[in-house]
Amino acid sequence: MKKLFKRFILMIQFFTRIPIKVEIPSDNEDFGKGLVFAPIIGLMIGGILLGFYYLFMLFLPLMVTIIFIILLYITITGGLHLDGLADTFDGLFSGRGKERILEIMRDSRIGTFGVLALVGVVLADIGLLASINPLNIPYAILLFPVAGRIGSLLSAGLSSYAREQGLGKSFIDYCTMKEITIGIVIAFIIFYIFLGLLGVAIAFLTHITTLILTLMLTKKLAGATGDILGAVCELNQVAFLIIVLLML
Repeated sequence: MKKLFKRFILMIQFFTRIPIKVEIPSDNEDFGKGLVFAPIIGLMIGGILLGFYYLFMLFLPLMVTIIFIILLYITITGGLHLDGLADTFDGLFSGRGKERILEIMRDSRIGTFGVLALVGVVLADIGLLASINPLNIPYAILLFPVAGRIGSLLSAGLSSYAREQGLGKSFIDYCTMKEITIGIVIAFIIFYIFLGLLGVAIAFLTHITTLILTLMLTKKLAGATGDILGAVCELNQVAFLIIVLLML
């Protein structure tokens, strides 16, 4: 239990900017195995966003509220996954070979494709949330971060690492079928609690979109990186919102 709690706190510290100022001794395995908590971390983020949604709706129009919710999401996560999204698009759309793509993705500077990806995803999040039936927006806000972290979990567990060394190596090397299985079960339970059997169907489709995105983004590199895990997270959130818009 102590090890599980340590890994849970590590995931909060890594994936959010929630101020837990505790130094926890850890190794690479703790990060990879800790991904099993990714759906729960997503639910925590969604819960915070939902609380502020109800607060903002007391005195702000719906569209303005949704814009602030997305900005708050970026603040809570520190833009971690959006940074990966931008780097991934800069690399994959460069038209270069594998090694050059990896160099571009590691470059801290952002290029045209990265900017377009960031703007496109943020606009998609806002537009899709605003288009959902107002009665269902709270469910979408609560669960879209869960869908995103499902993406990171499955992508890490089903991929090999495309570099020799890097930040994402510990996640990809140590996230196994055990973590995937437990994480999937947790995700299905979360979706069922809030949306019933329809939630189970939405969760299933969200896992399918994760697989498709992972295959698409890892094809050129024959593997994944930390940036790709972030990109899958952000894109899977968009896919989830599209599914909710169509099904609810």
